[in-house]
Amino acid sequence: MDANFSPAAFLSGLFLINTVLSSSHASLEPYDLLYDNAVQAFYNNDYVNVVRFMEGAISSHTQVRRSQVRCRLRCQDQHPVDDASTELRFFDVILRRAACMNTCIEEKVGAQSVHKVSEDVVQDFNRRIPYNYLQMAYQKLKQTDQAAAAAHTYFQANPEHVEMGQNLEQYKDLQGVKEDHFVDREARPHQHAFTAAVRLYDKGDYEEAAALFEEALAEYYKADVECRALCQGPQRFEGHDHLRYHYSLHELISDHFTQVLHCEHECVRDLATRPGRLSPMENYLPLHYDYLQFAYFQAGRLEEALRCALTYLLFHEGDEFMAENVEYYRELLGHAGRPHKRAAWYLRRHKRELELLLIGSKTMGVEFTEGNYWGSTGGREDANRIPSGTDGWMEYVPISEKKNVTEVASPHLKEGGPLVYDSVQLVQNSLALNGTQRVLLDHVISEDECTELRHLAQAVTLAGDGYRGKMSPHTPNEKFEGATVLKTLQYGYEGRVPMRSARLFYDVSERARHVVESYFLLNSTLHFSYTHLVCRTAITGQQDHRNDLSHPIHADNCLLDPEANECWKEPPAYTYRDYSALLYLNGDFEGGEFIFTEMDAKTVTASVKPRCGRMVGFSSGGENPHGVRAVTSGQRCAVALWFTLDPLFRELERLQADEVIQALDTQSTSGQGLNINPKDEL
Repeated sequence: MDANFSPAAFLSGLFLINTVLSSSHASLEPYDLLYDNAVQAFYNNDYVNVVRFMEGAISSHTQVRRSQVRCRLRCQDQHPVDDASTELRFFDVILRRAACMNTCIEEKVGAQSVHKVSEDVVQDFNRRIPYNYLQMAYQKLKQTDQAAAAAHTYFQANPEHVEMGQNLEQYKDLQGVKEDHFVDREARPHQHAFTAAVRLYDKGDYEEAAALFEEALAEYYKADVECRALCQGPQRFEGHDHLRYHYSLHELISDHFTQVLHCEHECVRDLATRPGRLSPMENYLPLHYDYLQFAYFQAGRLEEALRCALTYLLFHEGDEFMAENVEYYRELLGHAGRPHKRAAWYLRRHKRELELLLIGSKTMGVEFTEGNYWGSTGGREDANRIPSGTDGWMEYVPISEKKNVTEVASPHLKEGGPLVYDSVQLVQNSLALNGTQRVLLDHVISEDECTELRHLAQAVTLAGDGYRGKMSPHTPNEKFEGATVLKTLQYGYEGRVPMRSARLFYDVSERARHVVESYFLLNSTLHFSYTHLVCRTAITGQQDHRNDLSHPIHADNCLLDPEANECWKEPPAYTYRDYSALLYLNGDFEGGEFIFTEMDAKTVTASVKPRCGRMVGFSSGGENPHGVRAVTSGQRCAVALWFTLDPLFRELERLQADEVIQALDTQSTSGQGLNINPKDEL
């Protein structure tokens, strides 16, 4: 045993952990609870409490993150692993660091378990959804300065939200609203300083620009430390759970460490990505040094210019223009110069992490591909030989190897096949709808069938059902209610709705599938990916001056990136979906038009007014961005259908529903009672 290692000290570490796990020194109200209270207050038109709870949620969210960062960094400093020369000493450091972090965080915010929130809430805060609620509440309370700030903050992360942009224009015209009210409350300091520096650079104010670029770099490295500290929590690899206790101790540690390291490695991407964007600004960190070397050159500060040029070459060793700049500066100064130490260390760490990630990923059995973080020299848009000429922002290839699906639909895709049923009428084809793989049909179902399905919807649907329990997944101004085919069959079996109506929902969805499959002349079977009977109801009292969308512009199998004019076919998008259809049950409401747009999510190419029996069908990719205009009065009901050509992604509930229908048909033929177990089949 290590002569310098004390078993008593090691055991005291274990005792220390047990002690701190059972104590709590502070209490901060969880931000997900405050957020939920704010949303409920919004539905109750209690705008004072919307502001109270939502501002509290934002503050709590910020405090939790700040406490996690500070405590993890403090405990790392207090318990370094540098001297962990034996296995026991290594685990002694780990245990003491864990105890330290638990104590520290509990002192600041209370028990950590209280602050565990769902992924949905995390994503809402990442998308700045709370600020959408806030701007409407502040507007109702006539606090226009606060409303302008909230709207501006939301819009920075949601630039495709046309209506919020219109709101901002209206705020600018209001008396008492000043330019300095339009602040981004969630601005990232390193990006804010970089943007301001570029503006000064473009104006030719090189001294001030250089100062701001240096500030941006300092903030970048600070943000990198904080980003990496936040990675030290639970991690999720899609399709892989690191908590698999049949592994050995070291395999378990290896898997979790690999996931944490992957998160830390991706901080390069996170820090270069502007709010609400999918694609980072490529060459982001090296670009600081490119701008700086020319700004310093213009200001006559050649020592600093040489250092920045050499630093840029650490990222792009073969860049010809920058190499020429270095030679130019060296000739003037008479010495070789050195790059910035911080950047050199940063790159060495990045390369070492890559080596470890390749080893760890192989152990986990998952594929890892290094992202092209700064593989291009693109960025600065002036074309001076000193510094290097560049040609604007370049395409970024992230770690997940995104697939660009902005290309026009493949020429082999066809349409115009038989409509299968005599009653169905073609209203508009792709040409008339100004796109590809689009169709508008009428009389897919009858008036009586529409009425019966609407009655079914009133009896079966639940608020938020199918949307992870949210009352409204897309807008706070409408109530969403939905039900699946299997759920309606269950209600029919239990006698809560007529089985005939539940069966009609199943049959109608099959009818829609046959029509789509036939019209688009598909060579293989379409399978159901998801089927949903859904109604959207305008909330009374919340429609004044409303100009948001009922369902924002999106594509069904890829992540729409309007600014880059791209659609990325990668998770969390449902990449396996191939075709989509919406079968409308009524038209007696205001608003709610279905719209197709260009990739910019702004230019409307076609608009469809829902009515009973009307169906719009289309391919699910980036060639067909679409959304729904606000439902401002009444209720809009439809059967929403998504299909896949890959049988591996068939909807499980649909397969269970097929078995129920088969049992019903068998019973009808044989005259026997229905012999199914609803717990098994439903």
